[in-house]
Amino acid sequence: MAARKKAVKKTAKKAAKKTRRSAASSVPGVSRIDQESTRTHGYFVRVGYHRTKEGAWRPKHRAFFGDASHGGKEKAFKAAVKWLKTKQA
Repeated sequence: MAARKKAVKKTAKKAAKKTRRSAASSVPGVSRIDQESTRTHGYFVRVGYHRTKEGAWRPKHRAFFGDASHGGKEKAFKAAVKWLKTKQA
């Protein structure tokens, strides 16, 4: 019985590891978009939320950093983080 509990714990740990976010997407305000149907790949950045007249919350600043236009996934992420830092300063 104890061996079965250990096996269940190991399986749960493996499942938890699969659902964890990568280091790239752990920056608050930066989201990865990979949408094959529209061939959209890149990072979407939102910062500075404010309330609209209708009462909804919307980002004050937002920008998209595409992989193709920035020369790859890593460069697009670096550009997104750089832009985010300029808006937060």
